[in-house]
Amino acid sequence: MITLIDFYADWCGPCHAMKPVFEKVMPEFSGKITLEKVNVDVDQAKAQTFGIMSIPTMVIVKDGKEVDRKVGMLAEPAFRKWLAGNTL
Repeated sequence: MITLIDFYADWCGPCHAMKPVFEKVMPEFSGKITLEKVNVDVDQAKAQTFGIMSIPTMVIVKDGKEVDRKVGMLAEPAFRKWLAGNTL
């Protein structure tokens, strides 16, 4: 199984702007990608483990290993293409 970890914070404007993108695109990958949301203010240890320096940061993990990441907001088409490329 593939996991997409979304590192965010409640005060982060671009993180909030990604919310509708997640809501629209993630159902298309149901059964292929599991979404895990990590609030960096709450789970600082996990953010540190992944070396998160800015948010939003989205990390794709396969078989327990990071295989790709994107930093910053992504438009819906770019987000969909990125996810599709990581499910092959």
